[in-house]
Amino acid sequence: MGEPSPPLLLVSAVALIDSVDRILLGRRPIDKPMPGLWEFPGGKINLGETPEEALIRELKEELGIDTKESCLAPIAFASHRYDEFHLLMPLFVCRVWEGIPHPIEGQELAWVTIADMRNYPMPPADTPLVAMLRDIL
Repeated sequence: MGEPSPPLLLVSAVALIDSVDRILLGRRPIDKPMPGLWEFPGGKINLGETPEEALIRELKEELGIDTKESCLAPIAFASHRYDEFHLLMPLFVCRVWEGIPHPIEGQELAWVTIADMRNYPMPPADTPLVAMLRDIL
């Protein structure tokens, strides 16, 4: 038998894509794990929530925008073992929402083209998802 598996962390993320195919990234605050890295918006899936419900809630709380489940299209998922936990993260694409994304929690935001995403350091779990996004844009 090997080492015990770390706890599983379920997170849902979204690639918000605007009308000129730029993707919204948020920068992790300095007081959180992996500070300064850029990531797709989203967050933890609470007990009793679906990944879509978690995203709708997180987008409202973190960016002040509203979307519907029918506007979220699943395209990929990340499964990555960190030291403290194993992350399982479905990634959705969303092109339709109401409101203008703004950093409610003080995070830095950037609209980035798929070609420029290599200039934005991301957590290890997010990085492989960029290639999958490139294939659909």
